[in-house]
Amino acid sequence: MIRPINRDPILLAQKSLPATADNLDTAADLLDTLTAHRDGCVGMAANMIGVLRRIIVFDDNGSYTTMLNPVILKQSGAYETEEGCLSLDGVRKTKRWRSIKVQYQTAAMQTRIKTYTGWTAQIIQHEIDHCDGVLI
Repeated sequence: MIRPINRDPILLAQKSLPATADNLDTAADLLDTLTAHRDGCVGMAANMIGVLRRIIVFDDNGSYTTMLNPVILKQSGAYETEEGCLSLDGVRKTKRWRSIKVQYQTAAMQTRIKTYTGWTAQIIQHEIDHCDGVLI
């Protein structure tokens, strides 16, 4: 189900709780909502649809990936960039990493570890910031 975009900075600034198998419907709604906004959005976190759970979805080189409870284990290659957000107005400067190693759970609740680079790594970092209550 496509959900409305949350634009409340107070809710967006709160840290998300761990996701469980009970939150898979939220993951599906998040993916539906991202797909509906694909022309102007490449990733979303659950708090962007008003749910404080550590769930992100993103464009992974042309296909969508869902991560539950993502955590960055390692990063390298710091750089400065500017980002916008569907939940917030304007563009802001931020620090990102060119390469990240992420631990997460799949929708089947299987733990995975994967390294991402470039644009995909930047998207993931933005969405994990959402999970951590960091406003970009």
